[in-house]
Amino acid sequence: MASVSLREIYKKYAGGVIAVSDFNIEIKDKEFIILVGPSGCGKSTTLRMIAGLEEISEGELYIGDRLVNDVAPKDRDIAMVFQNYALYPHMTVFENMAFGLKLRKVPKDEIARKVEEAGRILDISHLLDRKPKALSGGQRQRVALGRAIVRNPQVFLLDEPLSNLDAKLRAQMRTEISKLHKKLGTTFIYVTHDQTEAMTMGDRIVVMKDGYIQQIDTPTNLYNNPVNQFVAGFIGSPQMNFIDAKLLKRDGKYVVEFGSEDTKTARGVKYEVEVPESKADPEALEPLVNQEVVLGVRPECIHDEEMFISAAKTGIINATVEVTEMMGAETYLYLTCEGINLTARVSPRSTARPQDEIQVALDPNRIHIFDKETEKAVVN
Repeated sequence: MASVSLREIYKKYAGGVIAVSDFNIEIKDKEFIILVGPSGCGKSTTLRMIAGLEEISEGELYIGDRLVNDVAPKDRDIAMVFQNYALYPHMTVFENMAFGLKLRKVPKDEIARKVEEAGRILDISHLLDRKPKALSGGQRQRVALGRAIVRNPQVFLLDEPLSNLDAKLRAQMRTEISKLHKKLGTTFIYVTHDQTEAMTMGDRIVVMKDGYIQQIDTPTNLYNNPVNQFVAGFIGSPQMNFIDAKLLKRDGKYVVEFGSEDTKTARGVKYEVEVPESKADPEALEPLVNQEVVLGVRPECIHDEEMFISAAKTGIINATVEVTEMMGAETYLYLTCEGINLTARVSPRSTARPQDEIQVALDPNRIHIFDKETEKAVVN
């Protein structure tokens, strides 16, 4: 098996279009790395450069200790699983899985052994005689994975392999691919735009935007300590609430103030959340006092239970319920407060209904604060 190293990788197209800029990462042997980001951020281009399907404009790519910039795709000892499965319709499942080995002139008995073993691992042994048109989407996906497994590559590359499946099957296949990674003990590099896939499967996640890496971290650290507003908004579902606010300092304590105020009619309400001492880093916050900032609050950190509201010393706001969504194990409340739209993830026992005027409490220990100009996180 092998590590993968991308050092100052760039992809430039004719006309000055730069798809990937200064991409640096050391991927450890047996690691499961996820590249995630919106469409057009450069994640699939990066994967195709690793595969050798796109030429690297600048930088160095190592698989193991070998520089592979000029090595042909077939000689890189990688296997790629595509979004559209790319199965040969006229071949059986067995023939599809065996095709790459036949091209390498692997002996027939060894081909049969490898295909049958992959069939067992993926639970498709009973499908080996069928043609792709007789398979479901999930079964075709397993065959595509099987075709990669039989080659026993150093690195697996997976380009949005689950995007064509329905929601239930996608969840099931996420688990299957995670199990497969542990069973095979191979390096996996996986591209997706689905942050749920990224959070549940990866050892580390690379968040990309406009060809640049925004943050590389574990799922937990990305969620709790995003480096900027983009990462904070991209990771997490429903996404983090962002509130335009102002940072003040009162009696030696930092306070984030938001809401509206109409001086002519004396209408509007200002709300505030005190920054806990454990989060208040004077070096980061002092330059932003009396400046506009962005307050970030995740939906699960907005509480409508009486026990939270009565215990809260700061961060209590009045809001109007616009829409409620019962999700089974939780309920989403879509709220407005002084013209600000908020999403709260609350207990399914919540009694809030559309048009209700309710009080909610923001958990001050879980707030994030971002510099309005740079969008960088100053409090996590």
